[in-house]
Amino acid sequence: MSTFRIGIPSKGRLAEVAAELLMEAGLSFRRQERSLFARVRELPLEVAFLRTEDIPVLCAEGAIDLGITGSDLVAESAVQVAERLALGVGHCRLAICVPEASSIEHPHQLAGLRVATSFPHCTQQYLRQHGTEVHLVAIRGSVEVMVALGVADAVVDLVETGSTLAANQLRILDEIGRYQTVLIQNLAQREPQLADRVVRRLEGVVIARSYSLLEYNVPRARLREAEQITPGFNSPTVSALEDPDWCAVRVMVRRHEVIEIMERLEALGASAILETRITNCRL
Repeated sequence: MSTFRIGIPSKGRLAEVAAELLMEAGLSFRRQERSLFARVRELPLEVAFLRTEDIPVLCAEGAIDLGITGSDLVAESAVQVAERLALGVGHCRLAICVPEASSIEHPHQLAGLRVATSFPHCTQQYLRQHGTEVHLVAIRGSVEVMVALGVADAVVDLVETGSTLAANQLRILDEIGRYQTVLIQNLAQREPQLADRVVRRLEGVVIARSYSLLEYNVPRARLREAEQITPGFNSPTVSALEDPDWCAVRVMVRRHEVIEIMERLEALGASAILETRITNCRL
């Protein structure tokens, strides 16, 4: 039986993100220079280093069992794979963009015009839903400059902050979809127990990155109010202090809400409010 493999990007920012996720999940490996594979020390599997855009196809074809790639590339490849886990990084939008000065306000107004994109499949699928036929210009590279170069009347491209659009005097006409980095699996689901083990390890890291552990002391008379602010994942851990009028609370809170929650607890009379970052967990 062939070795169980997980494919990750061989270079670029996503390669760094994927390698970091695997390491934090206890799937450590060491890549030799220019090598295609690396053995994982803790489990019977190996990492394959691949072109990011090839990972969905190679996963669908069974060359790898699992893969880390962008869900935008999965959609564009139009292959059949199982999406096992959203990894919470690499968020972006695929949008139709037109010149800021353009009078176009609806996708059907693009009929007959030139649209440049690196996502021809997603673009055609979207335009078909709107009954619109365009002259599609499929390219690689800097799609956003195609209008300025006179190659296209509109573009379909990934948007993160929107600063690149502004620099090229473009505006979003419509949003086609929202994407992020995901873990995918071949539909044959070979060695399901091993695959599930990898998924759970990665899930532990992803969840941990979304939460912090908050600890604080609060007057026992205000405990019920404090629990309304920090209900926890299931419920908070409450411990008695030497002073019977006070208690200590330990609870998981969403990381992006920590500062606001600390302010609300302080206003309630809580003290010694501490945040601890979580590196891994199981819920």
